[in-house]
Amino acid sequence: MKFGVFGINIGPCADPATAVAVAGAAEAAGFDSVWTGEHVVLPDPQVPPSPAPPRERFLDPAVSLAFLAGQTERLRLATGIIILPQRNPLVLAKELASVDVLSGGRLVFGLGAGYLKPEFDALGAPFGDRGSRTDEYLDAMLAVWTQEKPAFHGSSVHFAGIDAQPRPLQKPHPPIVVGGNSPPAFRRAVGRGNGWYGFLRDLPTTERDLSALAQAQREVERRTALGELEISVTPMPGTSLDDAQRYRDLGVHRLVLLPTARTRDDLLRFVDESAEQLVRKLS
Repeated sequence: MKFGVFGINIGPCADPATAVAVAGAAEAAGFDSVWTGEHVVLPDPQVPPSPAPPRERFLDPAVSLAFLAGQTERLRLATGIIILPQRNPLVLAKELASVDVLSGGRLVFGLGAGYLKPEFDALGAPFGDRGSRTDEYLDAMLAVWTQEKPAFHGSSVHFAGIDAQPRPLQKPHPPIVVGGNSPPAFRRAVGRGNGWYGFLRDLPTTERDLSALAQAQREVERRTALGELEISVTPMPGTSLDDAQRYRDLGVHRLVLLPTARTRDDLLRFVDESAEQLVRKLS
């Protein structure tokens, strides 16, 4: 089993020195990856389903991972997730290709359709068709990353006669991980993703998610080139060794652990204790 650390751009890790220390400790302890979260803006005051108070600090994922690329050597640098239909797909493709180049090919591109309507409204991004635009924007990004002469003609994205260099180092492109626990997200993961990511999923919920993914695999054609669908899950805080073994037995390939610590020292203690209790025993 692989292990990651979630929130390398959030809260206390929005401080660059803390992020560097946590990423370095995770790399030394045997974690395989660090993961960012994303909310460009948050509702003020906080209202459901907003996941965080409005003054929670979120560094931009691409900027944060580019910074950490120069401070680490082996860690995979994952977006968990970027809210794709809020973004310009060509600008995002350039940003993430740059991260992949700067990191020597360590980017993992996690994406989702989003769920927080006030955020979409503030950004001027349509909310109702976010699922279809997620698919279209991903196809546009793959075109500019992989085609010799990139061209794409969709309902909202059109381009031809252009190029964008450098391309990502990873071929044909960085791994694509689809987040979300709705039927469209499961189908998107099966049909388009190298992996699926579930956030804050306990064991019973994860078992239901995996059953839904299995159902999606019966409904959606999966290209052989995508390989086995890699399952990454952020479990509830306080995951024990027995819990981690049960996740593994369900078919989870990676646990992306969520610290509850709010200080640098407590975060480093979390990394050390998780390495001792989980990573070194199950990796």
